[in-house]
Amino acid sequence: MKLSRILALMSISSLLFGSAQAEPLKVGDKAPAITATTDAGTPLNLSEVYKKNDYTLVWFYPKALTGGCTKQGCSLRDASAELKQKGVAVVGVSTDTVEKQKEFKEKNNFPFPLLADTDKKVVKAFGQSGAMMASREAYLINREGKVVYHDKGQTEKQAELVLAFLNSKKS
Repeated sequence: MKLSRILALMSISSLLFGSAQAEPLKVGDKAPAITATTDAGTPLNLSEVYKKNDYTLVWFYPKALTGGCTKQGCSLRDASAELKQKGVAVVGVSTDTVEKQKEFKEKNNFPFPLLADTDKKVVKAFGQSGAMMASREAYLINREGKVVYHDKGQTEKQAELVLAFLNSKKS
């Protein structure tokens, strides 16, 4: 009787805590080839974005239209010309709806797509728990689809740190 209870508890625990979460991505790992819906309501295949650019910056933020997330996005917006000059495409990701992402993009004049990851496929593919919302993180992925840079996400310094990394590679 005791053994059956233990086995039942172990089964329940594995269902609750062992669900489809990938290991957190690290530098050198292959980035997920996943498709998600943009703020425009259209699908965007990240692997295609990787292939078309020298680098793709996939930045995650917890909630559109909030202070820290707006600072993070505006940092990238303000540096978008320099990032583009260095061959970087930018893609934002949160678990907000398409409508909320569209509002966030329009209000802040973001020149890059925002993914509405309401089903949390993207956050989980990148190794986040996806329990409530996306964690603030940023991944720089090269044309071959490999992670070359990762940080825990910065607010107003996001673009500055990514550019510093890129500049250090060129010297």
